[in-house]
Amino acid sequence: MLFEQRLREGIADGTITLAFRRWKRSQVKPGGRYRMGDGRIAGVSSVEVVTAITDADARAAGFPDAATLRRDLDARGDDPIHRIAFHLADASDPRDALADSAELSPDDLAGLRTRMARFGPWALPTLRLIAERPGVRAGDLAPEIGQELREFKINVRKLKNLGLTISLETGYRVSPRGRAYLDMTQAPP
Repeated sequence: MLFEQRLREGIADGTITLAFRRWKRSQVKPGGRYRMGDGRIAGVSSVEVVTAITDADARAAGFPDAATLRRDLDARGDDPIHRIAFHLADASDPRDALADSAELSPDDLAGLRTRMARFGPWALPTLRLIAERPGVRAGDLAPEIGQELREFKINVRKLKNLGLTISLETGYRVSPRGRAYLDMTQAPP
């Protein structure tokens, strides 16, 4: 779950503890941990669909009042409004250390090749596309490899779980581990 730059200081100091999103269905779940885009992690406490927003809720989301928040949400469509309560969580994410490890042992390489093969024919072309086009929106990348946006994002998350990609404010980039994997897969196995 990404947050606007203007909200990050309030999140860090604990004055912003709510977020409101328009989603067809919830994109986060209670107990989940989500990278905020700047390396910090938000831990989700609760998620609920709401129709009413109080001024206190709006202030806890970084808006001056409910009317301003409602205008912002109304500009984003008419999907249900989700109220997400969160807290700044421990920033350590095991995927960070994995992504930063650029040295792959023969066992690491074999394991990655096995996992990538299990993912299917989309995996390596997706990783290569992200390497070629860092910072490009998922909506622009997905059609290039014949995937729907939702499927593409799920697939990129699978690559991220292997430490091969890193999410950016907009788009993705290949991690040092992902670059090492790509370099090592240029040659036949």
